[in-house]
Amino acid sequence: MGIRYIKADPNVKLVRPIGFTFPVGLGIASSNNTVDYLVVAGGGGGGNADGNSNGGGGGAGGYRTASGFSVNLSTTYSITVGGGGPAATTGSSSVFSSITSIGGGRGGTLGGAGANGGSGGGAGGNDVASQIAGSGTPGQGNNGGACVNAYTGGGGGGASAAGSASNVSSGKGGDGNASSISGSPVTYSGGGGSNVGAGGSGGGGAGGNPATVGTPNTGGGGGGKNGSGTAASGGSGIVIIRYSDALGQKAIGGTVTNPAGYIVHTFTGDGTFTTNSDFGLIYFIN
Repeated sequence: MGIRYIKADPNVKLVRPIGFTFPVGLGIASSNNTVDYLVVAGGGGGGNADGNSNGGGGGAGGYRTASGFSVNLSTTYSITVGGGGPAATTGSSSVFSSITSIGGGRGGTLGGAGANGGSGGGAGGNDVASQIAGSGTPGQGNNGGACVNAYTGGGGGGASAAGSASNVSSGKGGDGNASSISGSPVTYSGGGGSNVGAGGSGGGGAGGNPATVGTPNTGGGGGGKNGSGTAASGGSGIVIIRYSDALGQKAIGGTVTNPAGYIVHTFTGDGTFTTNSDFGLIYFIN
């Protein structure tokens, strides 16, 4: 994606034959200034509760990925990586260019609803009346699990599945989605569990006493509080951008790796992604 340069042997003297003239024109054969991206927001924190009731699991951070996203030449794009929400707090959004993934909804507290988010938080436990779960954002995640006249709360929603509702059993977090954009398969955006419910695959924390946190840089939701235990925070998000390595690295920013066929820029914290002036351009001499 740019001009390929060939380094000459410094010990070889290049001689221009008599009558030879160098080409005077330079043209663009093709342009492909596009990237693939993965933008995962921070997961929501698990819900608190009182006595023997349990908080809902935190919803997973919003999950967005696509190929063929156009970028401009010589342009700097701000990257925001959302943090996981502390206990009973919604996660923060992650941003790359016009792409925003919404933070996961917090788990519900005792007798309270889960919050909306990239994926919705599970409802808090309540032995008196049913409680609703938070809603997920279409294209980013799923709903949390409801509480149906039970002490246990619902599981937080995940990128590929809703959190399970509680009745007399524990609410499990919804599973996340797997991506190989980094060069190897990793699952992101799993929802947090409630009571002793398991977290969803993709970094979701389990409910318990104490609950477990969402895995950092996966956007997993935090586990909900079990009775007198402690609710857990959600995991932070991540932003990954990649493009073909056919003509070498053509941008800077983040941690740069080179798995087979690609240049990959990984951001686990805020930063910038800056394209070169010849990003995506393939030249020919006429």
